[in-house]
Amino acid sequence: MNSSTTLRIGILGGGQLGRMLLQAAANYPVETYILENDAHCPSAHLCHHFTKGDIKDFETVYNFGKGLDAITIEIEAVNVEALEKLEAEGVKVFPKPSALRIIKNKIEQKKFYQQHQIPTSEFVITENKEELKALGSFLPAAHKIGMGGYDGKGVELLKTEADLERGFDAPSVLEKLVSIEKEIAMIVGVGQDGDTTMYPPAEMLFDPVLNLLDYQISPAELPEKTFWKAEAIAMAVVRNLQSPGLFAVELFVDKNGDVLVNETAPRVHNSGHHSIEGNFSSQFDMLWRIMLGYPLGCTDAILPSVILNIVGEEGYSGPAYYEGLEEVLKMENAFVHIYGKTHTKPGRKMGHVTVIGKDRSELTYKANRIKHLLKVKTR
Repeated sequence: MNSSTTLRIGILGGGQLGRMLLQAAANYPVETYILENDAHCPSAHLCHHFTKGDIKDFETVYNFGKGLDAITIEIEAVNVEALEKLEAEGVKVFPKPSALRIIKNKIEQKKFYQQHQIPTSEFVITENKEELKALGSFLPAAHKIGMGGYDGKGVELLKTEADLERGFDAPSVLEKLVSIEKEIAMIVGVGQDGDTTMYPPAEMLFDPVLNLLDYQISPAELPEKTFWKAEAIAMAVVRNLQSPGLFAVELFVDKNGDVLVNETAPRVHNSGHHSIEGNFSSQFDMLWRIMLGYPLGCTDAILPSVILNIVGEEGYSGPAYYEGLEEVLKMENAFVHIYGKTHTKPGRKMGHVTVIGKDRSELTYKANRIKHLLKVKTR
């Protein structure tokens, strides 16, 4: 691609992922466009052109995209039909709509793993709650709604028959629970020429109440054999999706050292935020390189890193106030990212902090300290 022309690239969605993409775009010759319903979203003031509109509406997405060179997403819940039409008319779409169609629906995603012999946990597809109620013998399991789940929403852990009532009365996947040793994520970049690169794995630790990432450390500590398995499986997922773009493959490592795919996100992802300070080329930089047709960046870790989500405190809703922010900013090698959401509510992702350093035990100590210091409240 000609490095002197300024390409016009659109992003569907204007949340924090769009915001961090725009921050990385500032280094490149690119004109940025955002489509989002909320005029005060985190991305609104950082793009060159903002369009207020519904990313799920065919006409809106089609009209937004038809004058652009390329388009990407920051959330899966977008109108795929419009992207297919745009792709047919010559707009480059990252990821390809064919890949997005598979990933967007958790049922199709599980079938895709099965079809390509990619290891994943045992599952049953349920059309409604009646079908679910007959599956008590399959428990303990996770019930995941086929369409529209995000950030821990649309997932119910069902351990006993009494829990079946909490399941979804809509097409869903019932996945057998795995005895998890570790939960890791592999982020893979795929260039337009098919060239691939992979970030060191990140290990995730979840908040059991919110079902949201609590903190994560990268590179994950894995036996070499487990690492090779994880790398091969993540690569198999991405190769079979046959699309350029950036992909986050979330994996379970079970108690026997087997590696299973949990799910894949066809976009920049929470599990790659540490790469802004922790790796030579961040996941956001990498996606711009891919979309602009540049050489892929270097994914090596500069230093080990830990990231911690900043989420709204229980019992506080309203204009956000960051208690303890100055204390955190005094800490060495701690990088604060506040997403520009004016209002907080319990459990809402408001930002993250990345800490980098050589000593892993010091990293986890600092992460715990930040967790107790930094609170999002209202005045």
